[in-house]
Amino acid sequence: MSEARPKSKPADGIKPREPLKPRRGKPRRQKPRDERTGEEKPREKEPRDKKVSTAEAASEVVGVAAPPPPDAVEPDPELTPEEAAQARKKYLLRRFWISGRGYWGRHGDRLAWPLTIGLLVLIGVNVGFQYGINVWNRAIFDAIEQRQAHTVYFLSAIFLPLVAGSIGLVVAQVYLRMTMQRRWRSWLTTSVIARWLDHGRYYQLNLVKGDHQNPEARLSEDLRVATESPVDFVAGVTSAFLSASTFIVVLWTIGGALSFSLGGSTITVPGFLVITAVVYAAITSTSMFIIGRNFVRLSEEKNQAEAEFRYVLTRVRENGESIALLGGEEEENSGIDKTFAGVLKRWARLTGQHMRTALVSQGSSLFAPVVPVLLCAPKFLEGSMSLGQVMQAASAFAIVQGAFGWLVDNYPRLADWNASAHRIASLMMSLDGLERAEQNDELGRIKHGETKGDAMLSLDNLSVTLDDGTSVVKETEVVVEPGERVLVSGESGSGKSTLVRAIAGLWPWGSGSVNFHPDRRLFMLPQRPYIPTGTLRRAVAYPAAADNWATKQIKAALGKVGLGYLAERLEEEAPWDQTLSGGERQRVAFARLLLHRPDIVVLDEATSALDEKSQDQMMKTVIHELPDVTIISVAHRAELEAFHTRKITLERRKDGAKLVSDIDLAPRNRKRSLFQRALWGSGAGSKVRLSWRSQKK
Repeated sequence: MSEARPKSKPADGIKPREPLKPRRGKPRRQKPRDERTGEEKPREKEPRDKKVSTAEAASEVVGVAAPPPPDAVEPDPELTPEEAAQARKKYLLRRFWISGRGYWGRHGDRLAWPLTIGLLVLIGVNVGFQYGINVWNRAIFDAIEQRQAHTVYFLSAIFLPLVAGSIGLVVAQVYLRMTMQRRWRSWLTTSVIARWLDHGRYYQLNLVKGDHQNPEARLSEDLRVATESPVDFVAGVTSAFLSASTFIVVLWTIGGALSFSLGGSTITVPGFLVITAVVYAAITSTSMFIIGRNFVRLSEEKNQAEAEFRYVLTRVRENGESIALLGGEEEENSGIDKTFAGVLKRWARLTGQHMRTALVSQGSSLFAPVVPVLLCAPKFLEGSMSLGQVMQAASAFAIVQGAFGWLVDNYPRLADWNASAHRIASLMMSLDGLERAEQNDELGRIKHGETKGDAMLSLDNLSVTLDDGTSVVKETEVVVEPGERVLVSGESGSGKSTLVRAIAGLWPWGSGSVNFHPDRRLFMLPQRPYIPTGTLRRAVAYPAAADNWATKQIKAALGKVGLGYLAERLEEEAPWDQTLSGGERQRVAFARLLLHRPDIVVLDEATSALDEKSQDQMMKTVIHELPDVTIISVAHRAELEAFHTRKITLERRKDGAKLVSDIDLAPRNRKRSLFQRALWGSGAGSKVRLSWRSQKK
């Protein structure tokens, strides 16, 4: 669901947010078929015009459109680097709460407030039971001191209900607390993941600078800690406040004033037990604060090192075949050891912090039960306090000390939460920047619209830039007509793949527009096809559901792309992304193409892992099976020209790559492209026509 962030006024140069449009290319779901007969299974009709983005779909769950991201906050340039870093950390916590508090907002979880109120009520009732046990403690010791057997037996009988009630309340607290933590984590995780996946931002994060490395660790471990700990803290602080308030009164009432002689004068200290408890807690808390002042920084460094270590191990698993073929185990082991050494180094520093805090915490826990007994001993010995009052005071002192010493016991967890909240807020800030850029005309965004007439695709004055404004591709004008097969060529680094990403809607920065025919479907075949987990059937059907086609259809598609030997393993679950070779993965992608049967397909080095003969066979199969499909290919191999009707060439230049030629590879009677209609002095028999911009330049 989309984050329930508070609405803020848009900054200058930011337009009000428009409804997000779905990225083209998602295949239309086909009706599932019966595997035995191949006939279509009936199912409920889905409204055709109900196409929304991930964020919009999540917004509909809570019934509110996604508000704009918070305004960008830049540190004061007059601040020192240390002050700027501290100001950024404060903003990160505020940024986390901007999103996190939406759980209790108007469009948050409907059970958020009932769970919260129920938890607070149970905490208050449990403090009442603690007071009852404290009073019972006084009564039982007074009865023992006075040898009142009947009273001892009676108090022993009522002790069990008191304990049972307290235990029941604690169990109920655990249920409400953990339920709230689970639902809050679910709500916020769904919200952040929806933003992360929407408009290809998960991909765009790789293209921009910022503190958002290892987003998968932030979305799993850091977000878990960031949502679990605050609930524990609020419950702990509430319990500590109520306990301290209740038992300070008990200490003041029981202890009374302490009088002693000093230098011939009598000094009276009213509420001496309360004053002692406050001073004792102040000493331990101050000691903990001084000792643990670096806890947050060290926790952040340790969490970041752990995330990097997980990432390195994941990379080895994902690229296991390449590493094994190259015999790179020793080098990988060296890299893993180096990364793990960083983890151990930061862990050792954090261990020192834990040792110092444990010194304060353990010392406090040992002294707390003894101090009140020693303080009350003179009054007991002189007969002004009973044994029951001494024991009640000792119990109350321990409870008050525990309440005041809450920070001492929870500072390490508080530091760990601080580090996790900073990391998840950093990811939110990066997503804010991307979302803000989508609304900002000053930064320059590529527009996506619809073509006029029968054209399948048009690039109108398209320029592609980096997020800092550096030009990659400049001023491209192309129109692709139905049935054309266009080959995009150029030397490495000329911007071909970037142009493909812009066409797919993954690359947002630039100017001009990319337009598609409104009633046609686009399908992308990247150089490294994605193979999802699960069965081979799911891998071939992706991104549609695995049951959208009958088994016979999927087997036929595999046979046409040369993977017939895998047809009997359709229902087998295996790590297919590791099992299949690069060429086999590309063949699976072509099998998907034959199943989905789109109107326009973009091939980005989609045959690079195939040999020349297999490449030719694959292209012949596509042209034969999909004779009317429009193809745009990005490739280096000259052999592919035989399967295309047109070739356009990009040339790398200092100010950005330009389209320098548009060649007909086969006769055609279709309308000329805008690019070709803006040419200098082209002859009737000329095959190569240069852009008027390049001629002019």
